[in-house]
Amino acid sequence: MSSSSPITQVSQHAPPAHSNLQPQLLTRLFLDLRGRRFEVDRETIMNLPESVLLCLFPNGLVLSRQSVALSDGGDDEDDEVYGVDFDPDCFQYVLTFFRTASEAFYGTATTPGLLAFQQHLLDGSPGSSPAGTADFGTGAPAQNPLLSKQAIIVLREELEYFTIPPKDGAAATDANGIANEHLLDVKRDGGAYLMEKRNIFTALQRNVNKENNVAEQHLIDMLCMSGFNRDDVWGFRALEPSRSCISSIALVLLKTGINHTAGNTKPVDVDYTQMATAQKLLLFWRKPARKCWWDGIEVDLPAQDGRSSRQFKLWARRVWTLELSLVRLVYPLLPSPYAPAAGLTSAVVAHILVLCCSPWNGYHAFVDVDLIPFTIICRSAPSLAD
Repeated sequence: MSSSSPITQVSQHAPPAHSNLQPQLLTRLFLDLRGRRFEVDRETIMNLPESVLLCLFPNGLVLSRQSVALSDGGDDEDDEVYGVDFDPDCFQYVLTFFRTASEAFYGTATTPGLLAFQQHLLDGSPGSSPAGTADFGTGAPAQNPLLSKQAIIVLREELEYFTIPPKDGAAATDANGIANEHLLDVKRDGGAYLMEKRNIFTALQRNVNKENNVAEQHLIDMLCMSGFNRDDVWGFRALEPSRSCISSIALVLLKTGINHTAGNTKPVDVDYTQMATAQKLLLFWRKPARKCWWDGIEVDLPAQDGRSSRQFKLWARRVWTLELSLVRLVYPLLPSPYAPAAGLTSAVVAHILVLCCSPWNGYHAFVDVDLIPFTIICRSAPSLAD
């Protein structure tokens, strides 16, 4: 066979397979929120409410970097920064609230949390309830996530407003539909007026009174029984840049009926009626619900700062998003006197440590209360075996 035969031109040796085809899971993310940088752990991102994640990453987010896995010097590459069009102060408010709630419930390295003092409810030990496990609803107490996880009610509002100035006023648009300065002033006045209305339920209650909507009244009553107060204000509220839109969010701890005394000097007691009400909110866990309605009011602003009085019509389109978020705790495999409070026995911890030191070398292992008994969730270096 001649050397020009196509068969002889084919290499007899297969190309070497790449030894590092496993995509690297990101353990932290670098976010740029309108010019403000955040460095956030992957677990912190995964704990955020889904309605907030959809605002942060409307097109989704890949938590692994294939390009890094296929490169020989992935550690030398610059950390990728994700640009996010989201209010940085709102993001900081959510992060702070979730971190504070998590530390209070699960505890820290030096201080036990509320979970440590209600462990007997999760175990279903005798005497943990006066009427047996049925008081927690269907199934065993261990199947009730409200006993082992911190629940947070997430309520968001997207408010788009439209101002209609008097016909005899100077506010108008030009031939191209561009608003003149007088009309822009009316829009700014409308935004400033709505920003001062920070009460959460005022607009919805006004709609209930106008249309006698029983379902909306039940919604208000349910939220106020579960953690809100009727005179609560939004935890964060701000005008969106270059838009006639106001974004608001309120976070409250779900009232589960598990009552702790000051200093936990006495055993916890459970209000099972309140627990039944709290369990209804589980319908909104990982399933955000939306409600939209229009609200029209007449605004009469008095004269001030050298400006004459102003009157205009203000229409607002409000979209509420309601969600229940269960804050999960991912435990690093380090000895802790509070590990039993999370359902971690010394045997389980020792078993996972053995796994980390041998076949799973190069991986950090974390125990997740959702997955029993353990899960390997992220790759990092150095390993615990080091």
